[in-house]
Order: sequence, then C-alpha cells, then structure tokens
Amino acid sequence: MVLHSKIIGEGKPFVILHGFLGMGDNWKSLGKKFSEYGYQVHLVDQRNHGRSFHHEEFNYSLMAEDLKKYCETYQLDNIILLGHSMGGKTAMYFATRYSEMVTKLIVADIAPRAYPPHHQDIFKALSSLDFSNSSVDGSQITSRGQADEVLSAYVKDLGTRLFLLKNLYWKEKGQLGLRINLPVVTKKIDEIGKALPDDATYPGDTLFVRAGTSGYIDEKDEISIENYFPNGKISTIENAGHWLHTDSPTEFLEIILRFL
Repeated sequence: MVLHSKIIGEGKPFVILHGFLGMGDNWKSLGKKFSEYGYQVHLVDQRNHGRSFHHEEFNYSLMAEDLKKYCETYQLDNIILLGHSMGGKTAMYFATRYSEMVTKLIVADIAPRAYPPHHQDIFKALSSLDFSNSSVDGSQITSRGQADEVLSAYVKDLGTRLFLLKNLYWKEKGQLGLRINLPVVTKKIDEIGKALPDDATYPGDTLFVRAGTSGYIDEKDEISIENYFPNGKISTIENAGHWLHTDSPTEFLEIILRFL
C-alpha cells in the first residue's frame, strides 16, 4: 500500500510530513508557497492518518519504510524532507536510515529524544464523539458544530479544536466519521514518543526549527542534535507555539528558504 499525497508544482522533490493527528492537507498553504520557488511539493498522509491506509502496526520504523516505498513509487531521489512533530521523528528515522535519498533535512519543533505521552485529553475528546446511527439517546453528532461543542468540554483551545476537526469527513450523506485511526493510535501512543536509536546519524545538511514557547526543543537537546546530526543547526521562532508553521507562517517560510 502506498501513502496518499497531494502533489503541488514542478521541480526538485520536497516531501512534507505532518504531525500526530494531522494530515498533509494541514500544509497546503505553505506547500503552495514552496512550489512557487521551483519545488514539487508532496504533502503526504502518514499511515493511520488522513486518507492513507489504516494498519494495526504503527511505529517510526514502519513509517520510514512507508516513505521509502512512496519515494520509490514516485521515483523520487535526492529529496528535501521536512517533518513536523511526529512527522519530524519519521523524517529523522528516514534520513538516518536512507541518507543517500535525502539532500536536506528539516525538522520542525521536535528533538531526537523520548517524550512521555501527553495527549490524554485529546484522546478523551475524540473518543467522546459519537457518529453512530444507533444512538438511542439522541447524542449522534451530525455536524461539525456539534462535534466542536463536544470537544470543547475537553479541549479549551479553539485552534487545537479546529486542528482536530479537520479529521472529520462525510462517510456518506448524513454520516460523519474520523479519518484518524483512533483505536490504533490510542493503543500505540507510546510509539509516538520514542527516541531516535542511539546509533542513528545523518551527515547531510539539517535544520531544526524550534518554537520559542513550546518547550519541545530545549538547551539539553542541542547536544543530542549535534551528535545525531553533525551538520545540523537550530533556528528559533521566538513567539510561536508547537504549530509554529501556522502561528508564524511567514517567518517559518523565510527560515526554510534561507536554509535551502
């Protein structure tokens, strides 16, 4: 099975991997911008996300293999690879394993280290969405507005809720569903936080873009980044949160283009 993607523009291949609970479509606006500078942008949905296939197995090793198969299917080599959060971890795995396929690596607001699970409220929120026609108490959700109302009991931040609501789609007329494979990603949540293998390394040009207010990349991480990525550097967007590409899209774009 080959990952689903949206391909924008012509030129040097530029592959973008979304974060946890996201999809390639989250990067559509920036993808269009990058394509204007001579890149063929591939907005890829990772397994169990977006329109890509669902599978019981879910870990970074497999997601790196998924990306390799995708590149082989589309005959992509010497790619620029950008990943955000979970997508950044996949990108690191891929680049350290298949360094000959990557010319430049860009990692957005994630470090090589391990992270403890911290999405419990989001899982509770998504699990509380009832789309079934069999609801006997009238709790079936039939609109995005109703879904947002349910999510708001668990997730107070509107931006986060809008991000989650992008996972809703119409399975058929009057029947909403979630694109995310919620049972599997919930079961496998410990995989998302795992560290890069100790012996992994990528010698090519690498840029880490850090969000100044998120705490995902701290001073201690700078040492491990240097060990894994000897030709790496770090740029910081001071007033951005973890979704730095949506908080500060213009600055994010400028930083990436300077690096490229």
